[in-house]
Amino acid sequence: MRAYGESGVDRGGAAIDGAIAGTVGTLALNAVTYLDMIIRARPASSTPEETAGRFARTVHLDLGPEDRAANRRSGLGPLLGYGTGVGTAVLVTLLTAGRRLPLPVTGIAMGAAAMFATDTTFAVFGVSDPRRWSRSDWVSDAVPHLVYGLAAAATWYRLGRSRRSR
Repeated sequence: MRAYGESGVDRGGAAIDGAIAGTVGTLALNAVTYLDMIIRARPASSTPEETAGRFARTVHLDLGPEDRAANRRSGLGPLLGYGTGVGTAVLVTLLTAGRRLPLPVTGIAMGAAAMFATDTTFAVFGVSDPRRWSRSDWVSDAVPHLVYGLAAAATWYRLGRSRRSR
C-alpha cells in the first residue's frame, strides 16, 4: 500500500480513511447536537425525518402505511445524515489526493462542505429555507458541522500518519 504523498496515491486507502473520518465526524456532530438538546432543553429536529419522507417520495420508495412510514422515516433520516457525513469526508479525501492543508483549514472546509450538502438537501426538498433562518438557527447548524469537520479532519490526519509509518 502506498503512503499519502507518494506518487500514485492509494485511492482505495484514501476512501477508507475518509469513511472512517466521516464516521468519527458524524458521531461528534451527533454528540454536540444531543448536548445542545440537553443544555437548551430543545426537542429533536424534525428536518431529518421530513427530508427522508420527501426523499422517499422523490425516488418512489414506498414506506408503507402511515404508522409504519413514520417509524421508517425516523430511521431513514439519521441514516441519510450518516451517509452525508461519511460521503463528504470520502469525497474530500479523494479530491485532495492526499495533499493536506493545515488541520484547522481542512476541518473548516469539511464542516462547511457537510453543512452545504445538508442545508442544500433541506432546501431542495422544501423542508427548510436557510435564507429565512435566524442568527440562532445558523449558529445551531454551524457549530455541530464545525465540530464534525474538525473531528473528521483530525481523524483523517491521524490515519494518514499511521499509514505513512507502516
